[in-house]
Amino acid sequence: MRRLLLVFVTALFASILVVPHAVAGNPHFVGDASIVRDGDALVVSGKLAGLGNELQVDIRVTALAECINPGTKKPRAANKESFSAEGQFPVQNGKANYSLTLVATTISPNCSPPMTIRWSNVLIEDLTHNISQFYAGPF
Repeated sequence: MRRLLLVFVTALFASILVVPHAVAGNPHFVGDASIVRDGDALVVSGKLAGLGNELQVDIRVTALAECINPGTKKPRAANKESFSAEGQFPVQNGKANYSLTLVATTISPNCSPPMTIRWSNVLIEDLTHNISQFYAGPF
C-alpha cells in the first residue's frame, strides 16, 4: 500500500511540474505577414498563435522608407528614414491578429514627384515574447 501511495504522490508532483509548461504555450508567427503598400503608407498584418491564456500582445513594426527616382535609382541624398508603429492586440483562444500602418511623413528632403517612396527592411517584433520576422523587400 505504501508503494502505491508513493507512486501516486510521485505522479502527482510530476504532473504539477509538467502542466505549467503545457499551459504556457509556444508563441510563434503563423505563416508570412501581409505587407501591402497603400500610397506612401505600408500596411503590415499577420497572426500569432501559441499564446496560451494571455490577454494581449505588444507588436512593433519597423521599416525603411526611401525615395526612388523614376529610373528606380536611389539618390545618394539623405532622403531615407526608418519609421515604426506599435500596438497592443487582444489574444483570443491563444491567437492574436495584428495590423499596423507605417506612414512616411517626415522624409527630408521631401520625396516629391516624380520620386516615389519604396519600403524595405520590414521587421515585425512581438515585444511580449521577444520573437520577430524580417522581410527584406522592396515593397
